[in-house]
Amino acid sequence: MKKFLLYSLVVIVVLVVSLWVYFVSVATLEPPKIQQSDCINWERKKLDKDFYSLGNSWIKKSNSGLWEMYVEAKDPFERGTINGKLAQDLVQLQEVYFIRQIKKLIFSKTYLNYLKYAIVWFNRDLDKYVSDEYKQEIYGVSNSLNDEYDFIGSKYQRSLNYHAAHDIGHALQDKNMVVGCTSFSAWDAKSSDSNLIVGRNFDFYVGDEFAQDKVLCFYNPIVGNKFVFVTWGGFVGAVSGMNDKGLTVTINASKSDLPSGSATPISLVAREILQYASTIAEAQAIAEKRKTFVSESILVGSVKDKKTSIIEKSPSKMGLYESPTNYIICANNFQSKAFEQDEVNQQNKNTSSSVYRHDRMEELIESYKKIGPQEVAQILRNRAGKNNRDIGMGNEKSINQLIAHHSVIMEPAKGLIWVSTNPFQLGAYKCYNINTVFTTCVGLNQKKEICDNALSIAADPFLFSPAYRNFLNYKII
Repeated sequence: MKKFLLYSLVVIVVLVVSLWVYFVSVATLEPPKIQQSDCINWERKKLDKDFYSLGNSWIKKSNSGLWEMYVEAKDPFERGTINGKLAQDLVQLQEVYFIRQIKKLIFSKTYLNYLKYAIVWFNRDLDKYVSDEYKQEIYGVSNSLNDEYDFIGSKYQRSLNYHAAHDIGHALQDKNMVVGCTSFSAWDAKSSDSNLIVGRNFDFYVGDEFAQDKVLCFYNPIVGNKFVFVTWGGFVGAVSGMNDKGLTVTINASKSDLPSGSATPISLVAREILQYASTIAEAQAIAEKRKTFVSESILVGSVKDKKTSIIEKSPSKMGLYESPTNYIICANNFQSKAFEQDEVNQQNKNTSSSVYRHDRMEELIESYKKIGPQEVAQILRNRAGKNNRDIGMGNEKSINQLIAHHSVIMEPAKGLIWVSTNPFQLGAYKCYNINTVFTTCVGLNQKKEICDNALSIAADPFLFSPAYRNFLNYKII
């Protein structure tokens, strides 16, 4: 009996060790091979307070509190390395904020540890669905992560997983998604000057700290379009952006079945569209060739097409929604014929706040004869419910849920983008002309404001009201 028990124990130990070795070997994501890596030894140069440069690239904090960054490089790894070195403080802070918020939401160390291994296993094939270009860029950025969290995983593996955080958080949430964004676009007779205009709230909430240091990043890649996108330290995917060909991209999550494994993070699909598309058809082609593991709406505005359409993509199919009017609304449910009979989409429409926000957005758009940047800001800041009812501050049925990481307004025909300053979309919207930045701010070495203050939109008066102070007290309670 003793021999039998000893033999059984040895078998169990060997089995457990073998399974662990298999798990580690399968789930460990190796960084891509880099032929030339001299840039790892480069150092940023401090030019002023909160102002650094590296070659022609630079990062600085504006008077508004927004971080502004310009990046150019000869290859993807160098581009990521420059990004990471310039924004090193922000890269490391964002990871601290991200993990701190996760610990607030999941305070059980046992479950947190289980979740860590579950996500590692879930994302074991993630790198197979990311292009070599973006893997190299993410690897470059990852070298600037803090050693403090190496116990979670390698810097490259963590950075790659962070690019799927939007998708994973969205997949794990059923109702009350913390990614319930709302966006819209108007053109022709509905637009104040007949040009295309786009507005969006990015309601991806990972705590107030996470949204403190927004980065407006101007990318000048050696291949593809020049583009600008709103991001945070260490994140090279796109959730809101515009390129120099007059194409805009924003993403809105929709309800998904729980996926069995990862695929291409939707932010990297949106990034690829920004970098390589100039028309809605080209954006469709890029979305079509990428496998994703969550359902998402990609709102694409195109100056060349003179309209905005919504690419609706799930793990199993894709549709295109084109509005019959001169404006289009995107909440968190699908509207194309491809998803008319889709059970998950129907459930989402019946049980979430998406349809309510869609209807409320339609009310607000119809209340204006013509829409310009000021009107877009008023719509994106609106806190009331349908028929202007008071439904309480922070209600997920509101267009403005008071959780936005950022809010943007874009006029691509003019190359203009307005970005909200803290907090949420209540601070002033600062306006940038991307054509001016790409022509006059390469190699910037003097700290100056690069936004167009004459076109800025003032802060929401609500920000200075007793009602807002009461809301802050409510959040603390």
